[in-house]
Amino acid sequence: MKNKKLYLPALLAVCVMIAGSCGNAAQTAQSTQTAAETTTTAQEQTTESEVTTVPETEETTTTTTADEAPVFTGGYETAEKEFYRDGKKIAGKLFMPNGSGNFPAVILSHGFGANMSNVEGYAKAFADEGIAAYIFDFIGGGNDIQSDGEMKEMSVLTEAEDLNVVFDGVAALDGIDPDKMFLMGESQGGFVSSYVAATRPDDICGLVALYPAYSLQDDSWQRTPDINDIPETMNIMGKTLGRIYNYDAMSFDIYDMLPDYDGKVLLIHGTADNLVPLSYSERAAETFPDAELITIEKAGHGFGGKAFREAAQLAVDFVKGLI
Repeated sequence: MKNKKLYLPALLAVCVMIAGSCGNAAQTAQSTQTAAETTTTAQEQTTESEVTTVPETEETTTTTTADEAPVFTGGYETAEKEFYRDGKKIAGKLFMPNGSGNFPAVILSHGFGANMSNVEGYAKAFADEGIAAYIFDFIGGGNDIQSDGEMKEMSVLTEAEDLNVVFDGVAALDGIDPDKMFLMGESQGGFVSSYVAATRPDDICGLVALYPAYSLQDDSWQRTPDINDIPETMNIMGKTLGRIYNYDAMSFDIYDMLPDYDGKVLLIHGTADNLVPLSYSERAAETFPDAELITIEKAGHGFGGKAFREAAQLAVDFVKGLI
């Protein structure tokens, strides 16, 4: 509210309205990046609170119109939106529900060596239910990405920087409720989403992690037991990575950070995951202050068909229960 004078009754009314918000990302977001919209097809609208104050010589009467719940009219539109970190492009796509008002939003992160198409199905599931969703390619996150960068430059910490930039950029978009922002990630994207949630817990309304790769740090220690003796390049799962990948993974313990996120967490893991054993999510469920672990029988690392539909419905229901 710019250049408006609030008297005590109005201030109290505004405080009551704000108290119930899911988060305070609008006040704490640290964005220094500028979103560039390359194609705009989304219909995004923002409702602002208005305060009217009468002169001091008269009896003070303040009328405040609170932000109303968004009105979802069905369906959604997509728009390519990109952000920048250190001059490098982060390419992505916004799925915006049709309607008016400010919608809650979920930011979805893909896994190791993949790209945004891996999580597009989940984004569509959210948008179909009136929840905005944004998918993107990490910088150097894979060999077939639209973002800048090479995999030799990538690590879980560089991806965390990307996700922070994306979070702040999406929170600032018209039609998005910055106080109802969620993170969701698959595999390494689930690890990175967990890390970011732990570093800015007040901004994140909820976290969904699909078969999160909490095992990647153990894998790094097994590849290079001495953090001071890591080769400049390594071949990991058929991808050429740089020294930074192992070094950053070995520089901290994700399980030491998980208790810092006290919001609600939904972990979804397949019982037949041969890449990231279920035990890693079981430990995470006991480490987060408020987490639920749901297993999908006979599902492996990566969900398709029935497993995908089940996971998508679980994720949508989880977010809807918090907005």
